[in-house]
Amino acid sequence: MSSERVQKVLARAGIASRRVVEEMISQGRVTVNGTVATLGDRADPERDRITVDGTAVSVMPDAITYLLNKPAGPITTANDTHGRPTVVDLVPSEPRVFPVGRLDAGTEGLLLLTNDGEMAHRLTHPSHGVEKEYLVHVRGSPKPGALRQLREGVRLDDGVSAPAQVALVDSDVIRLTIHEGRNRQVRRMCEAIGHPVRRLVRTRIGPLVDRTLEPGQWRILTAEEIVDLQRSVDRSAPMPKR
Repeated sequence: MSSERVQKVLARAGIASRRVVEEMISQGRVTVNGTVATLGDRADPERDRITVDGTAVSVMPDAITYLLNKPAGPITTANDTHGRPTVVDLVPSEPRVFPVGRLDAGTEGLLLLTNDGEMAHRLTHPSHGVEKEYLVHVRGSPKPGALRQLREGVRLDDGVSAPAQVALVDSDVIRLTIHEGRNRQVRRMCEAIGHPVRRLVRTRIGPLVDRTLEPGQWRILTAEEIVDLQRSVDRSAPMPKR
């Protein structure tokens, strides 16, 4: 796609109305490839990096991101060679999207699906570590010592887990927040402290929470939610070494 005026690119991406975007540009809040934009500047949404208030924003033409409340059963992949139901079957077939990260078949809750490869890469890259919150129904009643293990880090077969945020919601229900993305991590952490998981539900991804979505339902993320999500990625990125 050829370049267009920056305000048109941002307005079409849903960041704000063109009038508001023009005000943001006039206030010096928008950059293109690291240079503060001015009214009349042009950008190619497929090649240039545009930021608003220091946060890179997704302006890819026809980009779409769904928030899905995944039920237990479907597997988290775009294609399955064994013909099993997938999370992609639960959202519109066009445009084609793919899941961001992974929830195993038995896990429920919030999952993103998108056709924006750059955003997906940033959300799943280990250097960013966007927070994910889960409600974990476990066998038995975890004692303070077991919860302390989760908070301090649990030894797993692929290394010690990073410290988690932990709260006991009920005698057998834990609210657990992690920022790593290892395979079956929450299940393995709970098994390691002697309380295997009975049911696992992801309730938050970064700033994204939606208690209105029923299992199997989805909706399109708003432009404001995408910017908030990208800000959470920027905040979670490690500080550069000096």
